[in-house]
Amino acid sequence: MEHGPPTTDHRMMTQDIDALIADQAGVIARRQAIARGVVAHDIRRVLRRREWAIALPGVYVNHTGSLSWLQRAWAAVLFSWPAALSHESALRSAEGPGKGRGESTMHVSIDRHRHLVRPPGVTLHRVVGLTDRVLWNMGPPRVNYEHAAIDVAAAAESDFAAIGILAEACQSRRTTARRIVEMIHTRDRLSRREWMTSVLRDVAAGSCSVLEHGYLTKVERAHGLAPARRQVRSNGSSGALYRDVEYSCGLVIELDGRLFHDTARQRDRDFDRDLDAAVSGRDTRRLSWGQVFDRPCWTAARIALLLKQRGWAGRALPCGRDCALRG
Repeated sequence: MEHGPPTTDHRMMTQDIDALIADQAGVIARRQAIARGVVAHDIRRVLRRREWAIALPGVYVNHTGSLSWLQRAWAAVLFSWPAALSHESALRSAEGPGKGRGESTMHVSIDRHRHLVRPPGVTLHRVVGLTDRVLWNMGPPRVNYEHAAIDVAAAAESDFAAIGILAEACQSRRTTARRIVEMIHTRDRLSRREWMTSVLRDVAAGSCSVLEHGYLTKVERAHGLAPARRQVRSNGSSGALYRDVEYSCGLVIELDGRLFHDTARQRDRDFDRDLDAAVSGRDTRRLSWGQVFDRPCWTAARIALLLKQRGWAGRALPCGRDCALRG
């Protein structure tokens, strides 16, 4: 970066800069360059020659074309340093491209007490105890996978969307329900804290208590459906079993709480349960998380029709102004 024959020190400095830029996907911060002996007029020269271009204030990239996602991520972290990718950006960094997650905005977490002006295309999150959550050896540094999934689920627009985020995290095999619960316990302030813990504990234990309670409160009671019996003992071809919800007219509701894994054997047992119910004169319908938490009004309207077909003389009631039963 100097005129005249390069000295040994200059060659070493250039090699050091080149190595750093290569490690950071072509991105370098002004402070990093200056710390390695580059002076201000050197930076102005490479910018003028278009060997570098400004990615964000005080952060440069070694070309003049469009930045890749990884280069944008490095630029956001270096601009905000000390900082780490978080939320959708941390998940995208761990999972790689393909899910369309975190492509438009770069999410970066910084210490709670810092005051930093947000640059274009970057969302800043101020965090207590950031240091303990970050994988500083990653390139670029990012919040660990569990905390990133928790943050995205906590900010989800609905409980069902939060369930989907937690399910994807566990299905990725990068973490487990128990591990996410452990991380939730380290967080003092968290939206949906108790609810997410309950869902994850259900899944880890193989039970459906959260889904069952959701059906009772969001579908059945909220819409005035006929009261049902719960965990009804019955005898099937493989021995004693318990049906989640059973109405006096013979309609059986089984709540399928599986989110993170499923096997052919598990599904096969469900078919056996349903066939046993049919032999005994019962009609089984299986409901999922989405039908209970995302579409409870729509689900209630259809359960009401099934009950009426079996002789229920009651009437389903709208749960509110926007309830699907009003349609």
